[in-house]
Amino acid sequence: MVALSAVAGVLATVMVTPAIALTGIAASNTIGIFDSLPEYIEINELPGRNALYAQKTANPEDGYQQIATVFAQNREEVAFDQINDFVKNATLAGEDRRFYEHNGVDVQSVVRAAVGNVVSGGIESGASTLTMQLVKNICIQEALNTEDVDREAALAGVADCQVSSLERKLNEAKLAINLEKEFTKDEILLGYLNIAGFGGNTYGIQAAAQEYFSVNAIDLTLPQAASLIAIVQQPGARSLKTPENFAANQERRDVILGNMLAYEMITQEEYDAAVAIPVDESFVLPQPPRNGCIAANDYARFFCDYVVRNVANFESLGPDAESRLAAWKTGGIDVYTTINMSLQQVAYDAVLRYAPANETRLQLGAVAVSVEPGTGRILTMTQNKLFDNSQTPPGPEYTAVNFNTDRAYGGSSGFQPGSTYKMFTLLEWLNQGRGLREVVDASTFQYRFSAFTDSCNGVDPSQTFKFGNDEGAAGSMDPIQATRRSVNSAFVSMATQLDLCEIRNRAADLGVHRADGGELQTNPSSVLGTNEIAPLSMAAAYAGIANGGQYCEPIMVDRFVSREGEELPGQAPKCDQGIDPEVAAAASFAMGSTMVDGGTAVASNPFDGTPIIGKTGTTDQSKDTWVITSTTEFATAVWVGNIVGDARIRQYQNPEGFWGGELRHRIMREILGAANAQYGGAAFPEPPARLVRGSGIELPNLIGQSPSQARAILEGLGLRYGEGGTIDSGQPQGTVAATSPSPGAVVGRGLIVRVQLSNGNLGTVPDVTSAGYDEAQARAALQGAGFSNIATSCVPINGGPDPAREGIVESQNPAAGTSTSRSTLITLGVASERCGSGGGGGNGGGNGGGSPTPTPDPGDGD
Repeated sequence: MVALSAVAGVLATVMVTPAIALTGIAASNTIGIFDSLPEYIEINELPGRNALYAQKTANPEDGYQQIATVFAQNREEVAFDQINDFVKNATLAGEDRRFYEHNGVDVQSVVRAAVGNVVSGGIESGASTLTMQLVKNICIQEALNTEDVDREAALAGVADCQVSSLERKLNEAKLAINLEKEFTKDEILLGYLNIAGFGGNTYGIQAAAQEYFSVNAIDLTLPQAASLIAIVQQPGARSLKTPENFAANQERRDVILGNMLAYEMITQEEYDAAVAIPVDESFVLPQPPRNGCIAANDYARFFCDYVVRNVANFESLGPDAESRLAAWKTGGIDVYTTINMSLQQVAYDAVLRYAPANETRLQLGAVAVSVEPGTGRILTMTQNKLFDNSQTPPGPEYTAVNFNTDRAYGGSSGFQPGSTYKMFTLLEWLNQGRGLREVVDASTFQYRFSAFTDSCNGVDPSQTFKFGNDEGAAGSMDPIQATRRSVNSAFVSMATQLDLCEIRNRAADLGVHRADGGELQTNPSSVLGTNEIAPLSMAAAYAGIANGGQYCEPIMVDRFVSREGEELPGQAPKCDQGIDPEVAAAASFAMGSTMVDGGTAVASNPFDGTPIIGKTGTTDQSKDTWVITSTTEFATAVWVGNIVGDARIRQYQNPEGFWGGELRHRIMREILGAANAQYGGAAFPEPPARLVRGSGIELPNLIGQSPSQARAILEGLGLRYGEGGTIDSGQPQGTVAATSPSPGAVVGRGLIVRVQLSNGNLGTVPDVTSAGYDEAQARAALQGAGFSNIATSCVPINGGPDPAREGIVESQNPAAGTSTSRSTLITLGVASERCGSGGGGGNGGGNGGGSPTPTPDPGDGD
């Protein structure tokens, strides 16, 4: 080493004589400079390709398929015997023909370069050997490895590795000498061919062979090999990425071929054949882009992007975010994801069919994302736009924004979930011990803010919250009815009896958060779903309800395989019992009612026998439409709405003629049909009796009470008295005739009980046929009961005169015992042998046969 240092010092003096003259460095100092430089450098792991795999079906035994190749540098390291001799000889002929003769520094080349430097008066030629070039490339690579941490520092480091200076050349020489001591010549040549840059993001001979000629390094022809080695000195000017470089590449290629001939590496015939092939479009056979999610499987590009954006969170790749990103950049990692490719294809095709990417009448967006209850594994992630993260996407049907996810992971700022958010009010209602059969008011459409409680942020009592229902609703109903029909007024009424802060907390317990990273709002309108939330968050929340209240964070990786072949764990499920299991069971019972006849989500049900819970949502003016469903095995959120803008989705008709309001259901039904066939689903648990009845008040029987008495009773129970008008009733006029809800119903405190008063006009029709009354007696009996609107009809006596039946009332309509208004027409059937005298016959035909003829009572007017 001492001898080599002395030689190197002398050689360096010869090389840099002009520089010494300019800087005043004494020649005798060069050996000291050399000795002070670092002695060791290692050929470390080089950045390689990461591969993403998807599960083919729900069954892992069916295998995986690769969906993407992602790398910081396009490189695939190969062994020495995977590179053919054309490449190796072209490298020696073009870069260092005495490589196998020197010990890292080529003395002859140094002297030749020194002469050139003396003539030029500067350091223009460095006589770099392959080993010294490898040292320089390792230096560049180590600088690039810090790019994710500090890009400016990394670029400055790359520049330092290439600067023409005495110190750098001496540093390369010393490290090259030591590198030759640690590695064989073949190992150094292989290291050089695996690390060298071949233009742009392409590194290493294997990646270059694949990119420019669509073959492996072992299969390169002589002109192809020489053309690739022609790139390494000036990748920007000679790479084969652009036709503008073809002429410069061919010129350098032919020099290398000439050297190979001169050094007897190839024959004259081989040389002649090679130089006769021009470097042009027919010579270059590029492979389609392979790197990144833009080149991933068409069905999985947005999911690929989501995985890549989460690398810093993958604990198996390192102890902290910085080390994980470094491991990913080094590459060579196989990532086995959670995605179910067979269902991904179904979801993708359904979304694109019903919400086409090229729609121009509005900025139409659509999403379908699914997670597995109990694990949080993401099973599908699709949307109706095509992925393109280039600076200039080819058209409006492309985007890099992932509508499924939070903004921090490539997503948008989320969408208002509308009525799908009502489930968190239902959960808090049940959490407070209230019941599914407790009746609530659904008739009020504006509340002062003072009617609400918000322990988080308080309320402004001066404001008023006004809203409407999507369709008409009864005056009162229970939460099951409210959920099935998605009645805004019922859920807002429930919210006035709860704490808005706790409703928000129930949502947070199931992982719900704003997509923009802000705090969930707790104002009264939030009950109806005004927070912007990512569809993935909503799908995971519903999966938590279906999983007995246990929420699991969404995860995307089952396992990793390192570049050394070691299997590493993926993302372990992170689950928490966010909601009491009995509360979840009761909520599921109500949510199941939406999926059957009369429910708002029935159109999403494939009716294949699998139990399903769900909820729909539509925001103001139908800007956003949702349906979220879950079985015990598979939860899915489908959103169809405006990416930007306020077009009414319900008024949109897609190219197939389907109206916008049904698109979510058609997408969901196709996904559920395919998912249920693979995953199935168990029955949901029955709700506990305590959460069916709840802790409400049993409404007493107020019938017959005066209005003041009824009001006092209701207010004493914490209920509110509401006037319901008057109705026909047999109760004394002005007393309570009916209530809504009915007596015996379990109601919540604060409910408005609608009280209807009697107008006294309802009576029970007396029996006027059994006692053998004649017409006068029957009329008297009816009038005595308050019925004055009386008519008669003739009942023929067949078989001849019968004095015993003549004039007797034999029928009445309505029948005896009927409760009806006292103004109702009562028709009496009076027996007579003269029924046919009017020409109609005795069987009720003609004018007389059974036709009632009203006879006004005396005193009813003229």
